[in-house]
Amino acid sequence: MMLTRLMGLSRLTAILAVVGILVGSFALLVYEGILVALTVIETLDDGGVSPKTAKTLAVGLIEAIDIFLIAVMANMMGQGLYKLFIDPELKLPAWMAMRDMDDLKRNLSTSIIAVLSVLFMREAVSWDGQRNLLQLGGAIALMIAALTFYLVAKKRPD
Repeated sequence: MMLTRLMGLSRLTAILAVVGILVGSFALLVYEGILVALTVIETLDDGGVSPKTAKTLAVGLIEAIDIFLIAVMANMMGQGLYKLFIDPELKLPAWMAMRDMDDLKRNLSTSIIAVLSVLFMREAVSWDGQRNLLQLGGAIALMIAALTFYLVAKKRPD
């Protein structure tokens, strides 16, 4: 009886992961927001309007999108863990349905695909003609293919 109660309460240890993930997500959002603002201010202070400046600003924006995606993904994971382990009645948008760990892993996998795509886009936009983008693109494509295979194999029957 006591062990059963203890086991029931042990699920609450997930709150440590939830709090850590949400604090990290918030910190990353704030930090990247400040970085974007400073980048825009620095670009405007330089005073020059040129294709090179526009490209620098575009690469900075793509990098920011990458970080924002990671922060939002972390927030989703924190909310999902909270719903699964702490409060199953937590209201989440339909697209964030978290009924079990497989739902959480599917959301994580699709988020990783988005982050990898942005990573490659950032490298392509900032390409200087020197680096071999084919190897990076191939590695990213392989990871995306593996994650897509996982998503298809684990597709929830509706």
